[in-house]
Amino acid sequence: MRSHALDQQLGCEIFFKCEQLQVTGSFKFRGASHAVSLLEKSCKGVATHSSGNHGAALARAADHHGLSAEVVMPESAVRFKVDAVRRNGGTVHFCEATQQAREDGLRAWVEQGYEAIPPYDDDRIIAGQGSCALELIEQVPDLDVIIAPVGGGGLIAGTALAAARSKGRILVLGAEPAGADDTARSLAAGRRVDRHHPLTIADGLRALVGERNLKLMQRFGVEVITVDEERILDAMGQVWTLLKQVVEPSGAIALAALIRAVAEEPDRWKGRRVGLILSGGNLDVDPLINTYRPAASEQ
Repeated sequence: MRSHALDQQLGCEIFFKCEQLQVTGSFKFRGASHAVSLLEKSCKGVATHSSGNHGAALARAADHHGLSAEVVMPESAVRFKVDAVRRNGGTVHFCEATQQAREDGLRAWVEQGYEAIPPYDDDRIIAGQGSCALELIEQVPDLDVIIAPVGGGGLIAGTALAAARSKGRILVLGAEPAGADDTARSLAAGRRVDRHHPLTIADGLRALVGERNLKLMQRFGVEVITVDEERILDAMGQVWTLLKQVVEPSGAIALAALIRAVAEEPDRWKGRRVGLILSGGNLDVDPLINTYRPAASEQ
């Protein structure tokens, strides 16, 4: 998709890859379906941990192949995303809202004979997520830059792989919430940080970056732009208003990163062809709808 208004506002040509229109509402179905397609027919079932989007995608892919899907989710998960996992055929198992609790919960299902399909730190997942950028590069010739969200790192790692195999020189940048900046800190430190207490509205980007994902980012020289909460919300509003597309905060962060980058270095971005991945659109709309409902006293 394109927006003439945003092109004028930011001084570059912007091409939006709309993964919020993907099956299950996010790019996650790419990696999940690829991973499940590689399983042996004797597989007992699959298991994962997820804040929501990967869980729903894996449940959908597993159901298509006649497999059960056990999904460990933090107690703080967005209710809409919990319902989406169940709606797509998965079984939800709640845990504490920590990375360790999520990984321990997954390990318990693996010990029972289920195939682990982690949300991002997995070669099968990274390869599947890379198909998003691969398609974008095929659809839009002569891209200069691709900006993708960074949570666990599956999408950005796959994007870097796809860009590296393209004919042109494409700069890959990650977009990360300032309140969950473990990837930026890891790249700066040269190693994966272990102190991670995410605080951001972008719930899909709260995970600690994966080991293999970070290594791929380092290998291909991916840099990360961190974005504050206000800028994320502003970008989400602009996508809703100008593209008429519903995206969640995590899905809008690539635009938020571009807006920050242009504000800081406008000359660097003039005339450049920029691909932005809108990674998903799964959010609870009830609070928004309720703002339009009259109070009981007004009825």
